Amino acid sequence: MALRVLEDWLAHLIDPEGNGDEVFLRPRDEPALMAADSVSWRVFKNPLAVYVGGVTGVLLQLAEPRVGAGVWQYTSFRQRPMDRLRRTAHAAMLTVYGPRGRAEAMIAGVSRMHSRVRGATADGRPFHADDPELLEWVHATACFGFLEAYHHYVRPLTAVERDRFYAESAPAAKLYGATSAPGSQRDLDSLFERMETQLHPSDVVHEFLAIVRRMPLLPAPLRPVQNMLTAAAIRLVPARMLERIGLDEGPRLPAWKRELVRLCGRSADRIVLRSHPAVQACRRLGLADDFLFARG
Repeated sequence: MALRVLEDWLAHLIDPEGNGDEVFLRPRDEPALMAADSVSWRVFKNPLAVYVGGVTGVLLQLAEPRVGAGVWQYTSFRQRPMDRLRRTAHAAMLTVYGPRGRAEAMIAGVSRMHSRVRGATADGRPFHADDPELLEWVHATACFGFLEAYHHYVRPLTAVERDRFYAESAPAAKLYGATSAPGSQRDLDSLFERMETQLHPSDVVHEFLAIVRRMPLLPAPLRPVQNMLTAAAIRLVPARMLERIGLDEGPRLPAWKRELVRLCGRSADRIVLRSHPAVQACRRLGLADDFLFARG
């Protein structure tokens, strides 16, 4: 019964129109942008790592004033957060697991949309959504969030695996327009050092966290843990950046809660959900449903 609830929840979250089978199972044998034996396929199969890491990444993105202004002015997140979350989750899964042709077409559509977005921050700084610097920041912070969530709350990753994860995402990043996306942990560290001074406290960040805490994301029986997972996401942000964006006094994550998040993350890493794009992609390539789980 519990497994069925998770199956239905995940299927509706990623593809509320019910077309997941069509999107990820076909065309038969068509590869994805990332290989089936990649670190990325192992990381993105874990729902907890994707949720927690996604919140971490968005926090860092919104703390950059131009990105924050673009998201808050030109997306529907404030009015319809669940709809926006579903579209973002679907795009992420399609980028990692979808057949290459379909993923490339989706990314091209996103890029066309970005090319039309122009605006200015509250202090008058102009921005455009297809600026390679901003796209690099969005891509890098998303990768950072997913990787750190998996590393801290699911299974520790080696230095080699961390470098592989960033390198694997670089081709997709270029398709999105992030032409200088970090290809290693060292590249990511250098980018964070350069960008740190551009991050600022923002009402947008606090409004985002308030929305995340109250939106009905998880299945009803799991909703009490949503605040704990949000706190776990905040704690992944580097300490100096937390201080810069005014979240260093935010919710703490006591040791017992941290261990509970890890227990949930490790448990999620062993559950084979047939509705998950990772499993459907394995089927598309003729691999066993538990291919990633046996190796993860």
